[in-house]
Parts: sequence; structure tokens; C-alpha cells
Amino acid sequence: MERLGLDQLRILRRETLEQEADLSYLRRLLHGRMDILRAELDRRPGGGPARAAAAVGEQPPGDLLGRLAAILTDAPSTVRRSARHVTLGPPRTRESRLEADELMGDVQLADLAAHPAEELLAALERLRAHEREVSGRRQRLLRTADGCNAEITRRYRDGEARVDDLLAGGPL
Repeated sequence: MERLGLDQLRILRRETLEQEADLSYLRRLLHGRMDILRAELDRRPGGGPARAAAAVGEQPPGDLLGRLAAILTDAPSTVRRSARHVTLGPPRTRESRLEADELMGDVQLADLAAHPAEELLAALERLRAHEREVSGRRQRLLRTADGCNAEITRRYRDGEARVDDLLAGGPL
């Protein structure tokens, strides 16, 4: 990154954060589908294989659609993370939805009861595997963005870049 010009660093950071936002949205879609599949497996008589991994205090099985809001609600995070201020456009939602739907295979969210548990488990495993891959890509992008930020900060701190140039209308 030291060989890149300041404008190139800013462009790389912006493009990296845009890609990360897209992957973050896709990851949320994958998590939502995984939560719905687990809830359907848990809803079935005998609880299915997903019941063994269910959290303590979970709501009793019932109508999946009626429980959808509870299924998709995340518990508050116990991990403190620094917030990222991102001023980017919306992610490519259509492409992300198509990618998540493709991973579901023949399993349709609108008709989960029509599928045997084995199909739901197979779809769940495809989603999990892809989520792990997406998370790895996302973390690499975040490291790149952090590296760009650190290099830009270093340049200002060491006097290689000047705030006056930025205020004069240089690219962000």
C-alpha cells in the first residue's frame, strides 16, 4: 500500500468497503435462511437434528410464519466492536438474493413443510459452508480497508499528506 498514491489508496478503501457492504448483506441473508431452516426442523415432531443444538429458553414449536419475527431477531451482541461509519450506496440486493436462493437448491422458503428433513439439512449445510467462505472474504476486505486507513493516517501524521490538499477538493 505504501507504493499507492493517496488518491489510489482512497479509491481502494472505498471500493473495498463497497464490496464488504455487499458481502455483509449477503451474509445477513444467509443467516436469515439458516435461522428459518433451523426453526422448521425444530418445529417438526421429535425436534429433528436441529433441536439438539437449539438454545435454552427457545420458544415452543408452533406456526413458523407466526414466529418469523422472533426467529429472525438477533439477540444483543455480547462482543464489543468498534463501529464503522460507512456512507455507501445500498448493496447489490438482487444479486445477493439470487445467490442465497441458489444455495437453497430445491428448498423453497414458502413451502418448507413439503420438504423432508434431509433436504432441509442439506440446504442448511450449503448455506453454512457458503457463509464461512463469505465471512473469510469479508474479513480480508476489512483488513485491506484497515490497512488503507492506517496508511492514510500515517501519511498525514508524518507530513507526507496535507489536510490543506484534502480541503482544496481532493477525492475522499
